[in-house]
Amino acid sequence: MSFKIFFTGLLFICLILKGKISRPQVQNDVVIEQIIESLAENVSEDYDYSEITERLNFYRKNPLDINRVSREQLQELVFISPVQINTLLEHRTENGLFLDLLELQSLDGFDLESILRLLNFVALDPQNVFADISLKNILKKGTHDIMLRFGQVMERQPGFYDADFSDGPTYLGSADRIFTRYRYNYANIIAASLNMEKDAGEQFFSGPANKGFDFYSASISVKGNGMIRKLVFGDYALQFGQGLSMWSGLGFGKGAGLTTMAKQDIGLRAYSSVNESSFLRGVSGTLNFKQLLITPFFSYKKLDATLALSDLPGKEAEINSIGISGLHRTQTELNNKNSVSQLVYGVNGQYSIKNFTIGLTAYHTLFSKPFAPGNLMYQRYDFGGRALTNLGLHYNYTFKNTYFFGEAAHSLFSGAAFVNGLMSSLSSQVSLVLLHRSYAKNYHSFFNQSVSEASDAVNEKGFYSGLVVKLSPKWELVTYSDFFKFPWLKFRVDAPSDGFELFAQLSYVPNKKFKVTGQYKQQIKEQNDDLQNTINGLETVGKQNCRLEISYKINDIFTLRNRAEMSQFKKSDSKPEFGFLTYQDIIYDPMSSKISGNLRFAIFDTEGFNSRIYAYENDVLYSYSVPAYQGRGLRCYLNGRYTISRGLDIWLRYALLSYTDQQTIGTGLDKIEGNKRSDIKFQVRYQF
Repeated sequence: MSFKIFFTGLLFICLILKGKISRPQVQNDVVIEQIIESLAENVSEDYDYSEITERLNFYRKNPLDINRVSREQLQELVFISPVQINTLLEHRTENGLFLDLLELQSLDGFDLESILRLLNFVALDPQNVFADISLKNILKKGTHDIMLRFGQVMERQPGFYDADFSDGPTYLGSADRIFTRYRYNYANIIAASLNMEKDAGEQFFSGPANKGFDFYSASISVKGNGMIRKLVFGDYALQFGQGLSMWSGLGFGKGAGLTTMAKQDIGLRAYSSVNESSFLRGVSGTLNFKQLLITPFFSYKKLDATLALSDLPGKEAEINSIGISGLHRTQTELNNKNSVSQLVYGVNGQYSIKNFTIGLTAYHTLFSKPFAPGNLMYQRYDFGGRALTNLGLHYNYTFKNTYFFGEAAHSLFSGAAFVNGLMSSLSSQVSLVLLHRSYAKNYHSFFNQSVSEASDAVNEKGFYSGLVVKLSPKWELVTYSDFFKFPWLKFRVDAPSDGFELFAQLSYVPNKKFKVTGQYKQQIKEQNDDLQNTINGLETVGKQNCRLEISYKINDIFTLRNRAEMSQFKKSDSKPEFGFLTYQDIIYDPMSSKISGNLRFAIFDTEGFNSRIYAYENDVLYSYSVPAYQGRGLRCYLNGRYTISRGLDIWLRYALLSYTDQQTIGTGLDKIEGNKRSDIKFQVRYQF
């Protein structure tokens, strides 16, 4: 049913709107893909990169005027470090307006790669056709963007077809995945966003989803230069300081791009991602009082939760866990949907003078039901109750070529957390990053994305040091070390533990067409032994990864990319577990052709889950993934784009996974009888 509805609507839109298109499209290009891949090094495979991709694509199509660009706009580009931002703005203040973009070469801390990336998003005095805001211009000169995406696993899975499946109930909905989005933008001043999504197994125009999609997200945002700097109604994200007290939406941590260690807090922004949990819903605005910015916020939304029912009369149900998957395929998942409400209200104040900024965040979170206390030893300091008040004080200061940053946070009646660091351009060839963190075992925040080894910034102490060395115009070395301790117990760790991580990457770029990168990473941690004891002893667990990648642009049409990677996992004195992955990418992207695409053929051989290897994969526009290659087999995919006419494009992606060491794939409702799993994705985008 949903398949027919999707394609009927798709065909209708294409036929009705085809003749009205007047604006060119923006594609996933190599520059943006390289930025996303560098940021995705240490991010889980299910992260949604659509918001940052959409932002970069917008500035790719509408470049920023380098003589008027603000600090906040440069922060939105993600790949520029705070030191580079300050250097650019100071150069403009001291020397006047840029006369040529080639002046970027004279700025301290700007290497060739940074300049080449930045040139894709800035320009000299671009024409602003929306200078005069009026209702007529808003209605006639705003841009509209409509996108529809359909995807499905091709093999039969019992959860979608077998009503009498022996292992339990089946999924309530069909196997297809459907995503629809609409964007309106007027000169990056007024914007509107609407996302609608149905995951595989969820109902569509039936049952509890009789109103259509399982998930809806919408927002309207306005930017101004007066007292009202920003205003957002609907779904939004807040990003303050170093992410210790309040950071919703996408965040990054350790990786080859050392600039992400100092978070670029852009404050309030409209939420346009399809992640169903990491956002706020309500209203927020940023008010400008000269050097002081005030951002009050209010949010109320329903959350998915697993509840623990009490046998005691009169005692209400308690929250066992909050669901973040956004999946509502079975009756149990539907019962958990929207079972708890969350109210959040607070304010952030930020004062800036010259090169110094200090900010204070205070907010209160209230749940409709209390959290159940954990029964296990490592859960002793977990959050309990239904209300939490958080305070955070953050700062940043630039002195010459050094950027200092940090945040102190406290959850009232429990613990505190601290993070402080610096990023310095020691010379035109050497850059340094240092970061110290200390998070109490009883520190609590539901919007916490600060740098950490664990998934949450809690129960951890650590010291990180990173170095970027330009050995020559063609050679670059990136290296970091991170030493960490966990003062209290953790899941599968029945005692205080510690560990470290070492990373080194050497790049050789003789010209714009050729690049070779070698990478080594080692991580040592402690984990419970494998004995069946009530309390286990700890054993050392180590993992190493070695990678070699070669990228070569043959001509203006074809680019080749090869990667070989090996992994090793070893626990105490047990036999090491090895993994291997190699792939060949062929990218076809002619400037004037209606057709473009890319192809990958990969071979992998890993001995088990612990030696799995993650690898970034290209996808249709605004969609990326970093899946784990595990087991032994082959994987290939083909992405293609065809431009029907100006502004109307279609994408098609086919991916095939074939194992040589197993005859079934997956378990339970998702189990596939056979050694192959194929996935197809179709997308259409219309701009006018």
